Amino acid sequence: MNRMMILPVSVATVAALCVAALGATITDLGPWYQTLEKPAWNPPDVVFPIGWTVIYACITISGITAWRQAPTAASSEWVIGLFALNGFLNITWSLIFFRMQRPDWAFMELTLLWLSIILLMIYCGRFSRSAAALLVPYLAWVTFAGALNWAVVDLNAPFG
Repeated sequence: MNRMMILPVSVATVAALCVAALGATITDLGPWYQTLEKPAWNPPDVVFPIGWTVIYACITISGITAWRQAPTAASSEWVIGLFALNGFLNITWSLIFFRMQRPDWAFMELTLLWLSIILLMIYCGRFSRSAAALLVPYLAWVTFAGALNWAVVDLNAPFG
């Protein structure tokens, strides 16, 4: 692997691992979460780490692909910035939902996360359809998470 390929792969992999580790550290499935009423269609807790592992792999490959296929240095920087913003929003959702115990606020923040995925797909799709396509599972997962988040709010409100 040449030097031009090692940098994007290394940076994207480390960034994805950091976002995943921070999100996992913030996520607390303890007593508060266990006492929340959840919809009948809520998957078992074991599904979430499996799903997120697949999603983070797709996000990482998408980021590498978009970065490598970006036509200019400026567009490469935008790719990095948009993925960084998305990672921040991803972690922030976990912080709001689990640590602040505010699913209502988390749902509002999840809207920003969802929009950031759309923005990534549109921007990266201009020069890499495969990078955009690799984000489709992420968008689907966050859409499902949004429906689940809303159901938790609906079944358990008010919060705070």
